[in-house]
Amino acid sequence: MTMTAFDAVYGVLLIPIGSAAVLALLPGYRLTARLNVVASLATFISALLLLALPRPTPGSYVLVDDLNIVFVVLNTFVGFTTSLFSASYIAHELQTGRLTPAYLRFYHAMYQIMMFGMNLAFVSNNIGLMWVAVEVATLTTVLMVGIYRTHAALEAAWKYFILGSVGIAFALFGTILVYMAALPVIGEGNDAMVWTLLIERAGNFDPALLNVAFVFLFLGYGTKVGLAPLHAWLPDAHAEGPTPISAVLSGLLLNVALYALLRFKMLLAANPDALAPGTLMVTMGLGSLLFAAFMLYRRRDIKRLFAYSSIEHMGIIVFAFGMGGPLANFAGLLHMVMHSLTKSAIFFAVGHITQIKGTQQISEIRGLTESHPALGWGLVVGVAAIAGLPPLGIFMSEFLVVSSTFARQPLLALVLVIGLLVAFGALTLRLTSVAFGEPRGSTAPAQASYVPMFAHLALVLIAGFYLPAPIVAWFQHVAQLLG
Repeated sequence: MTMTAFDAVYGVLLIPIGSAAVLALLPGYRLTARLNVVASLATFISALLLLALPRPTPGSYVLVDDLNIVFVVLNTFVGFTTSLFSASYIAHELQTGRLTPAYLRFYHAMYQIMMFGMNLAFVSNNIGLMWVAVEVATLTTVLMVGIYRTHAALEAAWKYFILGSVGIAFALFGTILVYMAALPVIGEGNDAMVWTLLIERAGNFDPALLNVAFVFLFLGYGTKVGLAPLHAWLPDAHAEGPTPISAVLSGLLLNVALYALLRFKMLLAANPDALAPGTLMVTMGLGSLLFAAFMLYRRRDIKRLFAYSSIEHMGIIVFAFGMGGPLANFAGLLHMVMHSLTKSAIFFAVGHITQIKGTQQISEIRGLTESHPALGWGLVVGVAAIAGLPPLGIFMSEFLVVSSTFARQPLLALVLVIGLLVAFGALTLRLTSVAFGEPRGSTAPAQASYVPMFAHLALVLIAGFYLPAPIVAWFQHVAQLLG
């Protein structure tokens, strides 16, 4: 029997959910941490098989195409490296008493359920099932944000839950409106929610219903993306939750909601009478970039600082996809990948730094390159990358976004560049004080694995110099699909 991509999809879905059931029952930190890593690695290997196996005919619930494979491979890779980082990070939290063995058992099980939810959202061919999967991923991260059970952590989790629930309710209403638009054309039942059937027949849908649906979908999933002014949950969730969850939130969960938005953007683009969604995406993306860039100057907590950096970069990505066209879509796709790798690497460094120093206050962290050279210089490279300095990969993606915008809308390109420069100034200012100067706080050696951080940074550096031809061709094809 010939193996198809559907077989790999089963691995991407069944390994995390099966591991979660086992992890919920097993006692002991060392065993569960190792099993979490092994399960994440096995899921990543299953995702890699999607690249090599033939694409099957889409089913009623599962779809495998070039677009979602990008997200699945990135998701499972960062999920695996974060599980490695998490093993050493959470061990320290257990030693210091911030987490108990019972909470750790819960933590590892929730981690795998979260990976299951995100992967399911990517491979769903049913827009209702995709909504359910996004909700599963959201609820698990809500529980993990509040795992320390402090007043601040519980407040952050409740804020995340309430705002996320409002967002997901908007997304549900938008999904129902899409179903109603499809009903007269496709008929009742499951077929009216199958994305591949929707995209084929979208040209015959009622454009007015599609327009209203996209507004609700954009507000709903845009809340999950972290776009201003829908971002209020994101800084608190980053600051109060365990740092591995901060890495997952910035590097992965924001991409899940972005993926849902892109699917519905393609649906609207297939109807010639519907409004172009690009204008709304460009406006919200540019607004998020400018808002976050200026807010970076006011941050005193290092995890909140990089949370606002995530808002900035998701704004750039949404802006690029809103502009549309082969070059801007390619740039948005590349920027999404580079941001996920870079921001998770930064949180890997920040997690160990805050454990050593015993604080997240930027004013209490100084001279890292002298007291902890590996962590300090890793953070320097990460911030240089996220700020868009050459020759790192984000410089290339930002250059493509700016150049494609300048060729079509020079005034928008000017605003975009101003936002990038403002953010660059804020990050440089904070980096100088944290990384250099006289060391402050604890100088105890870090008990950490630097492999995940440097693996991500190496990939970002290589991407700044060279992208393999197959990856370029793959991204170009996806850019064309996005319209």
